[in-house]
Amino acid sequence: MRLQRWRIPFLVSLALLPAFAGAQSQPSQSAPSPPAQTLAQKPASQLLSLDDAIRLALQHNHNLLAARTTIRQNEAEEVTANLRPDPVLLTDADFLPVFQPDQFTSDYTNNIAQFDLGVSYLFERGKKRQHRLQAAKDATAVTRFQVADTERGLAFSVASQYINVELAESTLALAQQDLKSFQDTVQIAETRYKDGDISEDDLLKIKLQMLQFQSDVSAAQLSRAQGLSDLRQLLGYESVPADYDVDPEFTYRPVPGNLDDFEAKALLNRPDLRAAHQAVTAANSQYQLQKAIGKRDITGQINYTHLQFNEISAFAQMPLPIFDRNQGEIARTGYAINQAQEQEKSAQGQVLTDVRDAFENLRSNDTILGLYRTGYLAEAQQSRDISDYAYHRGAASLLDFLDAERSYRSVQLGYRQALASYLLALEQLREAVGTRSLP
Repeated sequence: MRLQRWRIPFLVSLALLPAFAGAQSQPSQSAPSPPAQTLAQKPASQLLSLDDAIRLALQHNHNLLAARTTIRQNEAEEVTANLRPDPVLLTDADFLPVFQPDQFTSDYTNNIAQFDLGVSYLFERGKKRQHRLQAAKDATAVTRFQVADTERGLAFSVASQYINVELAESTLALAQQDLKSFQDTVQIAETRYKDGDISEDDLLKIKLQMLQFQSDVSAAQLSRAQGLSDLRQLLGYESVPADYDVDPEFTYRPVPGNLDDFEAKALLNRPDLRAAHQAVTAANSQYQLQKAIGKRDITGQINYTHLQFNEISAFAQMPLPIFDRNQGEIARTGYAINQAQEQEKSAQGQVLTDVRDAFENLRSNDTILGLYRTGYLAEAQQSRDISDYAYHRGAASLLDFLDAERSYRSVQLGYRQALASYLLALEQLREAVGTRSLP
């Protein structure tokens, strides 16, 4: 009798399968898939887009602000480098009757005591001041590019963490949706159990499966909370309120352009490569400065002397460059030029390597994401819906239904992770190129 009761719904479900499967359309290659765009969001006092998050980080991140002070420090060193030597004031008094104070008269001081007053000045040769200033300016330019490279790294870190938050919120939305759907299934199962359509063992198995859905929701909530907290630290903890959130923009974005275009753009934009270029210039400036230091300076002095008569004396002195001509520092800075040139070549190769690796990574993730978008998402949805339809009408076993449910969750979660990997690969390409504006 029970077999006859199952046979009719089973035949009906088989008849409805072609129409039911045909009603499930596959997503197109260019259109974003709706499931991954759904984010589990609560009302927030401030919603941040990715561009807003990067802008806030560049304005308020404390590590970056600390790095920017190095530019001001170098500019202060430029002021120091451009300073001229101070003149030296000299004075002395000789033959004073300290131990015979009764002789301390105006006649004695005018005729016997000697008073000297002089000024000396160091005349730098070889344009040392100009070379010091140029070397300091070149060092500041290197620091500016290094700070710009720090900004590039920070933008990538913010984008990566932002994508992690989007993935966590999308995963949470999926987990909540699955939990609600399975709660409906449990209610239907309880009704069927009361009607005698399923056994108590099947009902318990369904209820135990609820634990997995509840665990998924709890894990997704924790991941979301931690992701928002970590992102807030990158943005500058006090720059956003505690209840902020990200904009729901977790979707596929195609990237036009080819490898050659990206490599050419990277060679123009990467701040670490520009820092390496500038480091060669700075090394040459240091070499010219050390050559100028090898030229000896002249110290000039003018003295006024009062000893019965008023006299003016002039002096000049200069070390003879017989042994010390600054040979060691000149040689060292010469080798430093070669070092900077080799580092520049290494930096250029690293830039091209980074771009190629990021481009290949993006293409690989794009291919994987395309598999989900053009087939697997729709197939998993159809399989789950068919199993759900058949099981609720007694035409499928509990194991088949639970297996279809697990496969659906696995495919949906895999799609979200693939989308996050693709977006992260896109950010890696932007970091490798050195600009967020790709062709």
